[in-house]
Amino acid sequence: MKTLKYLAGYSTSVTDQVHKLIDNDKLGELLLKKYPVTHDINTDKALYSYVIDKKNQFLRQSSPLSKVVYDDKIDSVHQALGLHTFVSRVQGGNLKAKNEIRIGSVFKQAAPEFLSMIVAHELAHLREKDHNKAFYKLCEYIEPDYRQLEFDTRLYLTYLDIFGKLNA
Repeated sequence: MKTLKYLAGYSTSVTDQVHKLIDNDKLGELLLKKYPVTHDINTDKALYSYVIDKKNQFLRQSSPLSKVVYDDKIDSVHQALGLHTFVSRVQGGNLKAKNEIRIGSVFKQAAPEFLSMIVAHELAHLREKDHNKAFYKLCEYIEPDYRQLEFDTRLYLTYLDIFGKLNA
């Protein structure tokens, strides 16, 4: 039985159901039925614009973002959802701070709901650095269906890990 690394924190009953879907070749079918289309935000410029629009809608008072990009180098096991970095540098007598969001390139071809969930997750890190109760409450404020979408994104990553690209 293959290890489900994206579902490591879930109960045995949940992972058993996922194994059953995989064994019966139904996981891809389930994902495509629930998420039949992919988004069209394929460039870093379009991604930046999309993220800034969400930030302005939900977190107007948060720190500014200096960079938002798709990143081929994100390790999808450890940073499956993306990466938020806060960089501080001293320039002369001033301290310069930058917030950057990097989203795994694997999500260029994903459902719009998955991208929305990942962006909510990374934007929440502008206010909450840790994955605590306040962090998840903020995620759900930005993306009300956050918890289900996070689980479904983990199913999607599991499918890609085992079978490769999900085809309609």
